[in-house]
Amino acid sequence: MAVCNVCFRHCNIPEGGNGFCGGRVCENGNVVAGNYGRITSIALDPIEKKPLSRFCPGSLILSVGSYGCNLRCPFCQNNSISWSEEAMHLADRAEYIDPGTLADIAASYQSRGNIGVAFTYNEPLIGYEFVRDTAKLIHERSMKNVMVTNGTAELSVLEELLPYIDAMNIDLKAFTDRFYTDLIGGNRNQVLAFIKKAASCCHVELTTLIIPGENDSIEEMRELTAWVASLPDGADIPLHVSRFFPQFHMRDRAATDISLIYRLADVARETLHYVYTSNC
Repeated sequence: MAVCNVCFRHCNIPEGGNGFCGGRVCENGNVVAGNYGRITSIALDPIEKKPLSRFCPGSLILSVGSYGCNLRCPFCQNNSISWSEEAMHLADRAEYIDPGTLADIAASYQSRGNIGVAFTYNEPLIGYEFVRDTAKLIHERSMKNVMVTNGTAELSVLEELLPYIDAMNIDLKAFTDRFYTDLIGGNRNQVLAFIKKAASCCHVELTTLIIPGENDSIEEMRELTAWVASLPDGADIPLHVSRFFPQFHMRDRAATDISLIYRLADVARETLHYVYTSNC
């Protein structure tokens, strides 16, 4: 039995067992990344797809993902590798690629415009050791590292990664504790602390998916953007306001009205300089 110290859950994991996220395991009394190097998805993507709009625009980046997640968003678009029943059985089926091999693959695509590696698709922080080890090698090859994350991790984990991460897109899923606690099983305060620290050290962009009836009020958007703007140079942090479509376990409502997305983006522009709309 051992305690995992990656996120607020601090799972007490029995020997041979998995943590809540499905990606961390207890081996010989120590918690390790059971999904280390286990790759479920790999693609050469436009950087704007992460989404990052103000970091190396027009470039491509090799995007990789594993399995598992420490949140339970019922609207997850990558549920097949995050926390669905299917995702929880990927440990033995995902292909193993060690950090050196992945760095070599990334370098081999430089001639096609690849600038580095993006750790994305599932939640990369639950396997942060693989991110750290690979990112070191990517930097040695003078390439870039990007992380797409929900920001649900202790600052000690973030500090291990910050020397090697050049840019992040972090989900700021809402600005109420009700949303984080009741809907997705998260911890808003941990995410806010993560964003504040990350934004002081590397390029950060934020994404908020607007879900009808959950986080779609003008008042909440004003509170969210006021907090972002209060950070050092916070008004220059880009925010992506994204449209929800029904999927996975949240099919009980229609897609977000496009006019609302544009309205909320205009509200965000009252305090932030760079606001983008997506899925519209």
